[in-house]
Amino acid sequence: MVTTPTGSKRKPALRRSPADIAGTGKGAVTGPDTAGNGRSPGKDSTSGTGTKRVPRRERFLVFLEGSGRSATGSSYYTILGATLALTAIGLMMVLSASSVESIAAAAGSDAGAATTFDLFLKQSMFAAAGVVAMLGLSRLGPRQYRWFAWPLYFVGVILLGLVLVIGKEVNGNKNWIEIGPVTGQPSEAVKLAMAIWFAAVLSRKGALVTEWKHALIPVVPGGGLLIILVMAGSDLGTVIIMGMIMLAALFFAGSPMRFLGALFAVASAGALLMSVVSSNRSNRISAWLKLDCSTGLCDQSNAGMYALASGGWLGVGIGQSRQKWNWIPEAHNDFIFAIIGEEFGLVGTLVVVSLFAVLAVATVRVTMRHTDPFIRIVCGSILVWIVGQAFVNIAMVTGLLPVIGVPLPFISYGGSSLTFTLAAVGVLLSFARKIPESEPTAP
Repeated sequence: MVTTPTGSKRKPALRRSPADIAGTGKGAVTGPDTAGNGRSPGKDSTSGTGTKRVPRRERFLVFLEGSGRSATGSSYYTILGATLALTAIGLMMVLSASSVESIAAAAGSDAGAATTFDLFLKQSMFAAAGVVAMLGLSRLGPRQYRWFAWPLYFVGVILLGLVLVIGKEVNGNKNWIEIGPVTGQPSEAVKLAMAIWFAAVLSRKGALVTEWKHALIPVVPGGGLLIILVMAGSDLGTVIIMGMIMLAALFFAGSPMRFLGALFAVASAGALLMSVVSSNRSNRISAWLKLDCSTGLCDQSNAGMYALASGGWLGVGIGQSRQKWNWIPEAHNDFIFAIIGEEFGLVGTLVVVSLFAVLAVATVRVTMRHTDPFIRIVCGSILVWIVGQAFVNIAMVTGLLPVIGVPLPFISYGGSSLTFTLAAVGVLLSFARKIPESEPTAP
């Protein structure tokens, strides 16, 4: 339910103004008599006070958007608080989940070459750098981001090209660049560059974005080039997230739903084809469907489910996970959500999910307050990137999706992912700092 000022007809059916709320009371809106509309009186019929009860779905959407409420700045602190809470949980869980491997590495290394806190200290440094970037980007405005859009895009193309030439291959994916002691994943930076570039291009088109040729060019060829460069490194998980960012940008820009549906179908067919032609990916799908569990293909996913099951309601306690003892390979990475479930139980996993939900609601409210299409597209794209990636990771750990190597934002180990996800939140905060006093009502 998004108002698209770029010319799309996809608008909310009803948006209450503050005057409507003041005149009808909380949870009610004035409206015409419903007699003769073919529906029998029920819970939503006109009451004796002359007001019409609002359906639950509409009340939820009004709450989600913050419609009819004056701006208080709460979204800024909500986004900031949820982000810092998730980052703190991530640091704590990286310390816990990586402790076994770190101890083994320290025991087998030369004196002073490794410590039991190596991974935690590295993640903490990247978290500090990410927080600095987040606070710095929060001071910029739409004008600066528009100016940076094209340079960021070209830098992203160059970095992804360098990955194919001098990149480092890890676990079958060639998507890393190693410069001295620092190893980075340029595709994480490209996600943020995509969101800003898409917004800059689409917002300039205005109402023309409702025509398929204007929605197609240059967004699909330009974004497709970035996706192809990442796909050349065999990182299908990152490609899926990048595709979600592209679709989100087109949706929030107001592109026709038929065009989005066709684009989604083509992208799904491409992802399926890439899975079939790769023996590694096809084996993962077979393991997910329990068609072939030979040679330990199902061990990682099974161990993740065992971890969640053994955690129960409240978990076995922090640091007490059993599955991290090399039962789950690299438990501090993609399957860290399973360790959370084992050590903190169902309650702990629900806390993490709730924090992502709070972040999503606050971002939606910022998006709905602004009328600038550039801001709406950027916020919507980053929202789908972070929350969508979290959904994919959690679905992967719980067995709803095959294992595709997508980290959990803010929580999984990975300096590039954490730094640029925090930087993306900084972009959200920059728009949450100054928002309109009240949301415009739909005609």
